[in-house]
Amino acid sequence: MVKKIYTVGHSTHPITEFIQLLKFYDIEIVVDVRTITRSLHNPQFNENILEKNLTDYGIHYIHMAGLGGFRHVARNSVNTAWRNASFRGFADYMQTTELEENLKGLLKIAEKNDTAIMCAEAVPWRCHRSLIGDALLVHNFEVIDIFTEKSAKPHLMTPFAQIKNEKVEYPLK
Repeated sequence: MVKKIYTVGHSTHPITEFIQLLKFYDIEIVVDVRTITRSLHNPQFNENILEKNLTDYGIHYIHMAGLGGFRHVARNSVNTAWRNASFRGFADYMQTTELEENLKGLLKIAEKNDTAIMCAEAVPWRCHRSLIGDALLVHNFEVIDIFTEKSAKPHLMTPFAQIKNEKVEYPLK
């Protein structure tokens, strides 16, 4: 049986709308993959406030800093198809044992619970959660990108991705 996991961006939603969105998709656990868990512009998504609000609605909150973005490009990067330095840096981080250990933790959570990985960006293609989505596909998860209550789409593997030893690489061909 293929297990499902969701991705979602908190964007600028009021907290009640965001929680409604999670409830619509029966999300039990939100795994926060932001490196920085606070926002000057959207303080409703600061970690302490978000966790309390989610808990009040029966949704568990977990912050996984080890899946956070803002990674540096490796000198010997194999992910040269990425032109965006942020994505390339995260793709390089995806080759590390640190990422693999954190991904295993996420997989354990998602195998038993309806889970959404959350970051700030509204759309996944502007966020490192799209790369996490690629890695989850390799681990036989169905990944669904949530946009609204009326719009959620299956995550598709990045077209220039290649699978090597159960890891995703993005080499320039």
